[in-house]
Amino acid sequence: MIRYVCYILFLAALPLGMGIMPARAEILYGLAMNDTPKYASGASHLDYVNPNAPKGGTLTQSAIGTFDNLNPFNIKGTVAQGLSLVHDRLMQRVWDEPFTLYPLIAEKIDVPTDRSAITFYLDPRAKFQNGTPITADDILFSFQTLKEKGRPNMRRIYALVDNAEKHDDHTVHFSLGEGYDRETVMILAMMPVLSKAWWEGREFDATTLDIPNASGPYKIAQIDPGRKIIYERNPAYWAANLMVNKGQYNFDRMVFDYYRDDTVAFEAFKSGEFDLRREADAGKWAKGYDFPAAKNGMVKVEMLAHGRPEKVRSLIFNIRRPPFDDARVREALSLALDFEWMNANLYHGLYRRVNSYYPNSELAAGDWIPPSHKTPAESRTNLKKADELLKDAGWIISNGQRIKQDSPTTPLTFEIMLGSPDDEKVALAFARNLKKLGVEPRVRVLDSAAFTGRLNEYDYDMVLHFWLSTLSPGTEQVLYYGCEAGKQKARWNFPGICDPKIDTLALSVANAPTRADMMQLVKELDRALLAGHYMIPLNYAGVDYVAYKSRLQRPDVLPLYGMVLESWWTSPDQ
Repeated sequence: MIRYVCYILFLAALPLGMGIMPARAEILYGLAMNDTPKYASGASHLDYVNPNAPKGGTLTQSAIGTFDNLNPFNIKGTVAQGLSLVHDRLMQRVWDEPFTLYPLIAEKIDVPTDRSAITFYLDPRAKFQNGTPITADDILFSFQTLKEKGRPNMRRIYALVDNAEKHDDHTVHFSLGEGYDRETVMILAMMPVLSKAWWEGREFDATTLDIPNASGPYKIAQIDPGRKIIYERNPAYWAANLMVNKGQYNFDRMVFDYYRDDTVAFEAFKSGEFDLRREADAGKWAKGYDFPAAKNGMVKVEMLAHGRPEKVRSLIFNIRRPPFDDARVREALSLALDFEWMNANLYHGLYRRVNSYYPNSELAAGDWIPPSHKTPAESRTNLKKADELLKDAGWIISNGQRIKQDSPTTPLTFEIMLGSPDDEKVALAFARNLKKLGVEPRVRVLDSAAFTGRLNEYDYDMVLHFWLSTLSPGTEQVLYYGCEAGKQKARWNFPGICDPKIDTLALSVANAPTRADMMQLVKELDRALLAGHYMIPLNYAGVDYVAYKSRLQRPDVLPLYGMVLESWWTSPDQ
């Protein structure tokens, strides 16, 4: 990356009374979490796009459930799919580096070496979709609004800003206060920019179906509340030829049609009602994609490799409630899950077992092996150990039922909460094995709205859900696994983990000075989390299963994080 060292000039340009920065500042083009950005200021496009991709056509996708909110930056209601298409940020993340940002609304920045501040210089060409310019006042309004009323992760990070001030109409400076880390300036640089003129006087922390004046490459053209949302490419998008956008956002229209559940959506895809499907179920992938359009070449079926961490898909214990507040009970029940049977009988052997909180990546600790049920002897050994752990925790067998030894009328039972009918087969297979231990859980499938509501309230015994990290874990690790997050609604500490060692490690990750240091901390965090038996690991694929109509085209190069749909296009003759 080309860096222009402008410290003397920078100090001379400071407003009177601002004072001297605590560490040397540089004018930067790109900002990397660790190490050096890949692209220099002269780069015309990203390596994983086709810069000459034609524009045109429509891409229709499916969504599950419903929606009642067009504001993705609060926690109210259910937001519509695709809203990232209409909201630009100060800087844009790319997908062939672990975590690096490049100019978008901000054409350049300066950051002192200790990352205690950041100054954004807005591109004077930047404008909202109605043609009005994006100014420093919009940046400060966005910051203050999201700090007070935005999503919890935004409120937490933006609260670390000690001072935010406008230098001129295109320059905004943020000074950080106590508690900031190396990632704080990067989170600020990913701030979505809201139109002050449009949002002022509106209730930000409520659901809304009003179409906003936004800044991204697409506009919301039409909504059928809860059933369909249509986006149209903005032909006057000012940033279309920036390095981060060249060759992307190629479809004239992006459509999301909503379906009751994934089974209905899959049938709709097979009948040609939408264009592309990312398959999450290996069982369907193995047996469901032999329909006529796939056989005759009208639909392409591909497994696309990637190098990102996969979802930590798991059965998660809520340790806020008994009996899961006892680690012995959690470990015992974990021993009963027969992954090998599930993989062979439900997924045709296509999955791998989650063995880390960062599966499929170089971040995994790599030294924990889940219990194996490959042979009957291994299954017997696991169930025997589980029985011993349960007895040690005070849960004994009486008339074939596992009961509390000091409270014989209290059976060991709990509810497994699911958000999709497709997950029921996994839960029922697990429940069948638990019966061998005298444990009979209840399996309950909820609709998407009810599931999300109870998930946000931590209102469950056990839930089948997931975490997802990037190749550059940061402050979100505290929200996933930190003690404070476990006590606050709508965070992502689903088990209610509260462990000083885990808190310390999670807080340290975002302040690691080098990638090597970060990786060491993440592996230590991984080991600590696995030792706590907070979840029963399930499965991941290690590839993206994707099927799409043959008129769709994609670049030959896949970035580190895998397929990037924004870089696809449709054949000009179709």
